[in-house]
Amino acid sequence: MKILANDGISKSGIITLEDAGFEVITTKVAQEQVANYINKNEISVILVRSATQVRKDIIDNCPSLKIIGRGGVGMDNIDVEYAREKGIHVINTPAASSDSVAELVFAHLFSGVRFLYDSNRLMPLEGDSNFNSLKKSYAAGTELKGKTLGIIGFGKIGKSVARIALGLGMRVIASDKFIGNAEIRVDFYNGQFINVEISTEPIEDIFKHADFITLHVPAQDGHLIGKTELESMKDGVGIINASRGGIIDEVALVDALDSGKVAFAGLDVFEEEPKPAIQVLMNPKVSLTPHIGAATLEAQDRIGTELAEQIISILKTANS
Repeated sequence: MKILANDGISKSGIITLEDAGFEVITTKVAQEQVANYINKNEISVILVRSATQVRKDIIDNCPSLKIIGRGGVGMDNIDVEYAREKGIHVINTPAASSDSVAELVFAHLFSGVRFLYDSNRLMPLEGDSNFNSLKKSYAAGTELKGKTLGIIGFGKIGKSVARIALGLGMRVIASDKFIGNAEIRVDFYNGQFINVEISTEPIEDIFKHADFITLHVPAQDGHLIGKTELESMKDGVGIINASRGGIIDEVALVDALDSGKVAFAGLDVFEEEPKPAIQVLMNPKVSLTPHIGAATLEAQDRIGTELAEQIISILKTANS
């Protein structure tokens, strides 16, 4: 059987699949040519990340497809229910990249509380001529320890964020429509660990009490965070979005940044990918990354291996 990894797959995933007798194709096929390529090459499995869309047209026109795999958590680029109605297996890797995304959240948080998002822009321009003035500008940093982190969406990534926050000595509060409480296990390098029980709260309480807010929810219609929600937050709040673009109303966010209501934002995702709004990209209070939450070597290795193991299990069961 042939597998098309259209958005790539780790070497470990390729090896696992090839050892099981599959042919893995990593040719990057343009979106408009995906269906033709699948049919011409009799592809049984297509693996994607966030770039390739697997919609109704591909599902309807590609009878050879048995599995659609998404390397990562969200599957909003796949018509999941429709595919399953047609008897196609749809799989993803919800746990494989959780730690990588969580660490990126804290990269943005540390950048925010110590003004790295701005100093990294200005030091190359003014560091040799305006050093003392820049030093004064960035002298009012704050510590994360002792502050309250509000986590909206308390799934696997949200819990990974909570572990890091607890290790830093932060107070963690969380909101989730489907999770009432969770026990967070914080592991240390020497085998010791602690368990911390966290009960979720209404999202309005997160807005009211959190010093920093991080979002970990799936794509949805409309904004979760708009002008009204921003106004209900604490003055000087920091906001991180490493989930999906469109969760935050970027126009309202820029206004809140400009007014000082929001101290800083860290964005890994944007409403208009791959061409984010210039007002967001140029705002001096925004820490920016180009949708790289899961883009670590370790996460990609886990994703590839986990996808491979799921594919092998499904197809072996089907053929037995």
